[in-house]
Amino acid sequence: MPYSPPFLLTHTMMNLVSDISEKIGKWTAVNKNELVPQLRKANRIRTIQASLAVEQNTLSVEQVTALVNGKSVFGSPKEIQEVHNAFAVYESMGEWSSTNGDDLLQAHGLMMKGLISDAGQWRNGGAGIYRGEKLVHMAPPANQIPRLMIQLLAWLESTDAHPLIASAAFHYEFEFIHPFSDGNGRMGRFWQTLILTEWHPLLAFLPVETVIKARQEKYYQTLREADARCDSTQFIEFLLTAMSDSLNEAMSVEQKTRVKTQVKTRVKTTDQILDILEISPSLALADVAIHIDRSLSAVERAVAKLKKEGKLEYQGSKRNGTWIVLR
Repeated sequence: MPYSPPFLLTHTMMNLVSDISEKIGKWTAVNKNELVPQLRKANRIRTIQASLAVEQNTLSVEQVTALVNGKSVFGSPKEIQEVHNAFAVYESMGEWSSTNGDDLLQAHGLMMKGLISDAGQWRNGGAGIYRGEKLVHMAPPANQIPRLMIQLLAWLESTDAHPLIASAAFHYEFEFIHPFSDGNGRMGRFWQTLILTEWHPLLAFLPVETVIKARQEKYYQTLREADARCDSTQFIEFLLTAMSDSLNEAMSVEQKTRVKTQVKTRVKTTDQILDILEISPSLALADVAIHIDRSLSAVERAVAKLKKEGKLEYQGSKRNGTWIVLR
């Protein structure tokens, strides 16, 4: 009997699939399958920064933006290499097929180039996932990986599950198998994006990873619960919810950006900043600068003015805080 990942099709899943599909339909109608350039770039940068941050990379959105723009930043060589690699992988997305094992190996080779000695190869040793000193998941033996990955990719190619559900189920199974010695998390999230992009091109620029990063503890918790139950149903529901919420934010920010580009009269920088942060209070100022087509220094000066006037506050830590609009 052909392999099939263990999960149940629930009413919650179907409602989320319907909700996401409706939002994508609206997104497509507005965009004609093409995001405005500054949003494509901003969303890709946010995707890369968030996915690497989940893996303990400490570079900020501002630093990742600078690297993508060819500038130098202060940071560890390893973290800088991770950004360059991830950007190259996402930019090469159109070259690979989600059901091709050789493509998966090639993408991993690029993602982990210069970081590990066996980039682009299945791991040849055991692998365990730890929380502190506690083992929370023991991956299958290395000699089983080729067989398991062939089965998983064959299922992905033949399944009649909706692509939204299939991509999330693949994500879980990939993390369970843990086929590489390192880079499994970022590769699992990237490959899910590739699966979704093959279904709908606009999803190449949907920064779901930013929602996963914000809910990182829940992400790992649902992975552990799926392992314990041998059932990925709740993990699939978690990822579908993340996609829906990411679409809400992306569409709201984009709507504001499109309105700005269509308005002939110049809108004050401070007003644009307040508009953006009112919708997406967790955006970094580098993201805001991209969205409103201003330099980062201009945005920082405007934000300082708004804070002085009592129209804007920042609450929380530097990496995980939110903006509060007070107008």
